[in-house]
Amino acid sequence: MSSTDVRNEAEDSGPSGYAAARLRLLTEGARSGPPRRAALAELTDEWLTGLFAAGAEGMRGVCLIAVGGYGRGELSPRSDLDLLLLHDGGDSKAVAALADRIWYPVWDLGLALDHSVRTPAEARKTAGEDLKVQLGLLDARHIAGDLGLTAALRTSVLADWRNQAPKRLPELQELSTERAERQGELQYLLEPDLKEARGGLRDATILRAVAASWLADAPREGLDDARRRLLDVRDALHLSTGRATDRLALQEQDQVAAELGLLDADTLLRQVYEAARVISYASDVTWREVGRVLRARAVRPRLRAMLGGGAKPTAERSPLAEGVVEQDGEVVLARAARPDRDSVLPLRAAAAAAQAGLPLSLHAVRRMAAGARPLPTPWPAEARQQLVTLLGSGRPTVEVWEALEAEGLITHFLPDWERVRCRPQRNAVHIWTVDRHLIETAVRASEFTRRVHRPDLLLVAALLHDIGKGWPGDHSVAGEIIVKDVAARIGFDRDDVAVLSTLVRHHLLLVDTATRRDLEDPATVRSVAEAVGSQGTLELLHALTEADALATGPAAWSSWRGSLVADLVKRVGAVLAGDDPDEPEAAAPTAEQERLAIEAIATGSPVLSLRAQTEPPTEEQPSGDPEPLGVELLIAVPDQPGVLPAVAGVLAMHRLTVRTAELRALDLPDGVEGSVLLLNWRVAAEYGSLPQAARLRADLVRALDGSLDIAGRLAERDAAYPRRRGVVAPPPRVTVHPAASRLATVIEVRAQDAPGLLFRIGRALEDASVRVRSAHVSTPGANAVDAFYVTGPEGAPLPGEEAAAVARKLEETLRG
Repeated sequence: MSSTDVRNEAEDSGPSGYAAARLRLLTEGARSGPPRRAALAELTDEWLTGLFAAGAEGMRGVCLIAVGGYGRGELSPRSDLDLLLLHDGGDSKAVAALADRIWYPVWDLGLALDHSVRTPAEARKTAGEDLKVQLGLLDARHIAGDLGLTAALRTSVLADWRNQAPKRLPELQELSTERAERQGELQYLLEPDLKEARGGLRDATILRAVAASWLADAPREGLDDARRRLLDVRDALHLSTGRATDRLALQEQDQVAAELGLLDADTLLRQVYEAARVISYASDVTWREVGRVLRARAVRPRLRAMLGGGAKPTAERSPLAEGVVEQDGEVVLARAARPDRDSVLPLRAAAAAAQAGLPLSLHAVRRMAAGARPLPTPWPAEARQQLVTLLGSGRPTVEVWEALEAEGLITHFLPDWERVRCRPQRNAVHIWTVDRHLIETAVRASEFTRRVHRPDLLLVAALLHDIGKGWPGDHSVAGEIIVKDVAARIGFDRDDVAVLSTLVRHHLLLVDTATRRDLEDPATVRSVAEAVGSQGTLELLHALTEADALATGPAAWSSWRGSLVADLVKRVGAVLAGDDPDEPEAAAPTAEQERLAIEAIATGSPVLSLRAQTEPPTEEQPSGDPEPLGVELLIAVPDQPGVLPAVAGVLAMHRLTVRTAELRALDLPDGVEGSVLLLNWRVAAEYGSLPQAARLRADLVRALDGSLDIAGRLAERDAAYPRRRGVVAPPPRVTVHPAASRLATVIEVRAQDAPGLLFRIGRALEDASVRVRSAHVSTPGANAVDAFYVTGPEGAPLPGEEAAAVARKLEETLRG
């Protein structure tokens, strides 16, 4: 059906005809994007014009105006209709009746309506008081009635905006900043608001308003396409959900991607991120230009008075590096700079800008991009040094890197960057895309350059440690291969390339081992030492591990994790220095442990104590309160079956998260008969305060004697939780690591975290008649990664076939 046919159908049949024509238009498979939005606006214009004409017969000095997105002729399927009924102050009753003749049919069709009835003076007054109204009026478009009234309002509103711009633009920028802090950055969010997040449709509209002020204009290249792409995504979101929403929720992304003909949700997010990055960068450049113009306007009259009204003063230029100068708060190229002859110039300019804490000017970046020459292979020493200087400049590196990336200079120097650019990470722990995470890691690593012998290797490893995420398979393995090539091209020698590839291959080794393996087991420490190879590499890996975790997000690092990693590094360092630890001897019990054990034997029941563990203030926080590492839970229990599931279940009932868990038989003093199990666990409350020790002990007694139905209680609580749609978690996986220890069999469980998970695991292991020597639990985001050191009843590691059978049975239990 053609647009003319659609309009005729709407005109012939009134509101019901409009509804049918609208539905037909939205379900036409052949029309989408800007043509559909324009056609929907045109169809709506025709319908509203008919409503206006029927109610305004014989009236003068009144018109109907579309504002906002509708004024721009961009109607998404579920967009509001923003309408202004403008009148010259004549017959108020007639105007009110006309408004009802228009508004009620719109409401009757269930369309969202943002409406107002004003005179030109009232409209201008309201715009002067409300920025949102003023921005909407900048896009005012005539629909029906007195065209002269519309034209006069547009002219006066635009004149007001330009006259008031020096005052209103700073206000608008402040509101934009506050909105960005509330909504976050669109280019990094897994469930972004396409309109309100920074880099979204609201910012694109604001850039149009800034351009209308004539004070500054945004970079135009790619901006219209980025805005169109976000509008297309919003259209698909409206159609797939049937709701007027701007939030691209996880559960909607596959359907929206299919609506747009994209491969999958990751492809969709990557396109959204790319569009948001264009708009965010254009906003940064534009607001910087607004600030520069307003500062110049404030200073110029005073300068002219000082110069006696003479020639316009020229901006001062201060040298920063060869071919690079500072001018008016930005880094620009010197007049004699030749990007087409100086292949290192972009890196030199970027390093100078980051070191000075100044932005690169848009003109300079574009000039360098237009004349960029490829660097020779390997890079000259200066290029490598300038890259390291840029990466080591701290927080200013981010803005400079984004400016280079906006004009394609990053992939010019590092082609492998293209595969990780704007790549989403569907992991609750990560708060950045892959590329931004790499830059954030370099920023964090710059804080540790004083504690390593080769800061350059640390910074480059930080930049490239996740470069393999653009390829299938284990990203650490892929990254090792890529880094060998990249590091050689950058100009590092063979030994340095080997160190960098080791750092990338094993950048998760320390934190994974420290949180999931028994550090008292010599096999654990030796395996790490063999992988690392040298003290220098260990030192770099320790710093990279911390920088990587800090750059991941708040859930990835804590003082507790830091203390475990530091302990592992100390042990590995001793092995690399030549010490070869013997098989560990059971540590002598402390006075507190011995007291609890004797009391447990005397009473024939479990006894426990809770004690907070804290870390003293650090150099970075010298005056802060000690940071909690968790709470140490000591439990002594007469040796009996079912201890692990009983304790884990009671802790789950009391909403306590287990961070580490160790179980061992305790040697009692001479003269004390009996066998006691000692559990030394570190726990933390999910929320609220810790339960009283007496309540924990009472429930543990009931759990061990069978009078407390832990499984039933946990099932009831799980059933009470609201079921939410979301990403379907992958099934649990249980694996055996036969070479991880000579003292026990290591069984690793990876599963979606849930209340009572450790209880279910413990009960399954108990049913398999194995003894748990120690447990090491870790929960990065929503994923639990728990390692259990188990033995047979006699205390020896399990034979291979038996270990595999236990793992299979445990996996079946968790999947069921």
